[in-house]
Amino acid sequence: MNKTLLITGAILGVLGIILGAFAAHGLEKLVDADAIKSFETGVRYQLYNAFFLLILGSTSFLSLKAKKTIFYLVLFGVIFFSVSIYGLATNSLSSFDFKTIAFITPLGGLLLIAAWMVMLIGIIRNKVD
Repeated sequence: MNKTLLITGAILGVLGIILGAFAAHGLEKLVDADAIKSFETGVRYQLYNAFFLLILGSTSFLSLKAKKTIFYLVLFGVIFFSVSIYGLATNSLSSFDFKTIAFITPLGGLLLIAAWMVMLIGIIRNKVD
């Protein structure tokens, strides 16, 4: 599981850097400033959670069960939150109307909050100091 966490964290990080560069240099002529700001929010949260997975994969402080739960919460949280923001921010560039699935953005946020809560609870329950 640690290797999976580290690989996924690294992939999310690489994609976050690429998407951040795209937002800074490729989107400026295609969408307005508010859309770029929204896109950058998606990138920022993706990168936060990439680091989260990298840290999680480097520790033995949490149980395997907690790590698996956090992994899936973060993976689906980033897909629902960040990816839906990318779609919404670039909606005018696509034939698909991402506004029809905008409800998944807050669901993704809740999944990310839940992942951090699982970590908090796992740390509190851990008897090692």
